[in-house]
Amino acid sequence: MSKLATQDQFLDLSDYGRPLARLFANQLKNTRFTPIHVTLLFGISGLIAIYCILQNHYFYAGFFIILKSVIDAADGELARIKNTPSYTGRYLDSVFDIILNFIFLMAICHVSKTSIWFTIVAFIAIQLQGTLYNYYYVILRNKSAGGDTTSKIFEYKSPRALPGETQKNVDILFGIYTIVYGVFDKVIHFLDQDAYKVKTFPNWFMTFVSIYGLGFQLLLIAIMLPMNWIEYIIPFFIVYTLFIFVLIGIRKLFLSA
Repeated sequence: MSKLATQDQFLDLSDYGRPLARLFANQLKNTRFTPIHVTLLFGISGLIAIYCILQNHYFYAGFFIILKSVIDAADGELARIKNTPSYTGRYLDSVFDIILNFIFLMAICHVSKTSIWFTIVAFIAIQLQGTLYNYYYVILRNKSAGGDTTSKIFEYKSPRALPGETQKNVDILFGIYTIVYGVFDKVIHFLDQDAYKVKTFPNWFMTFVSIYGLGFQLLLIAIMLPMNWIEYIIPFFIVYTLFIFVLIGIRKLFLSA
């Protein structure tokens, strides 16, 4: 089940794990497993990958990073299969992602003996990259006929809890979400304030933007680790951020509101 209408679906380079995620979710549809359980499972996979990095087992680290991406897609698939959309799951997923991203980079920093300040810059860079992808993707989803609207373009206030979840949990997770993502959202919105006015984004543009999706970012790390390029990961993601201005420039020049 797609988050987008058929005409808006594009080749998402960050979503390579979707076929396996759907297969996994279908195996769970008649069980007592919930999307929250799957979210916790991808967190475990991420922690195993971090342990492998610290132990210099880079091939296994790459494997568990890819596995984390697959399971990360499966929680949303399971929610759609069981028709149990959840703001709790949506925010918990995002909070887990940013925590794991930070620990991934800290582990790489420790093993590669990279400067802690360069690592913090790389973390900020990765989050800005992912925020740009999410910004454009959520705009497209909200404009797509029949698209998934659980995620909002602007997250200003805690949404009303959906059936099966409590308002208290939604409020707490929303508060955490706005703390850890709020600055990045504001920066990207400042850089491209009129993007939400565009009627739609063409498929080729969204495919280009998907190089900043979390799945593709993690794929790059998973490839670089077993190639023993660990010392290049942090500088690479700092330089990789320059594409933000290229993508925003393309949007403003060719896809005006």
